[in-house]
Amino acid sequence: MFEVRNISFGYTKTPILKDVSFVVSPGETVAITGANGCGKTTLMKLLATLLVPTSGQVSFDGKDALADTMWYRRQLGYLPERVALYEDMTVKEYLVYRARLKGELKRRIRRRVEDGLELMRLGDLQRRPIKNLSYGQQKRVALADAFLLRPRVVLLDDFMAALDAEMREAMPAILKEAAAFSAVVATGHETAEMNKWASRILTMENGKV
Repeated sequence: MFEVRNISFGYTKTPILKDVSFVVSPGETVAITGANGCGKTTLMKLLATLLVPTSGQVSFDGKDALADTMWYRRQLGYLPERVALYEDMTVKEYLVYRARLKGELKRRIRRRVEDGLELMRLGDLQRRPIKNLSYGQQKRVALADAFLLRPRVVLLDDFMAALDAEMREAMPAILKEAAAFSAVVATGHETAEMNKWASRILTMENGKV
């Protein structure tokens, strides 16, 4: 169980999030939408423990995320709004590198990478240098990285941006497959498309859900 309880956050005296609460159950895919500047990316950074809330708590399996961030982050896959990849690596080299960096057992890395390539339809691109990919293709590499170790919770910030029509059409099936091992929290603006894959849609307005 992934739980957000009464989260508030702001810089100096400017509130950005105000008493945000929701729960995500295993296998559930929750979409969060809202206008630009409503606090979606800030919320995702808080869920990823990249920011610390002014008040409230993020917990997983009943444990406070900030009490043991190393344990908590091992449960996470995270796609930030802006992704920085190692562009001189090929797609496959990058995913192997990321699996090693995340501490995956050596004997499992090949399988994890193959699964990631298949999940995000990257097989034909695996030997191509990342710098030669389109932005949308690079986004698919970053998505494969987020799901790479089959984390129990995946946070996807504005993940549909720049994806081509074919991948957008494929995302409901991809997220349904991922739900077998992960709860997913995803932000975006595409409410009509969210209806195709989300268990629930939460709307943010003025820092509140």
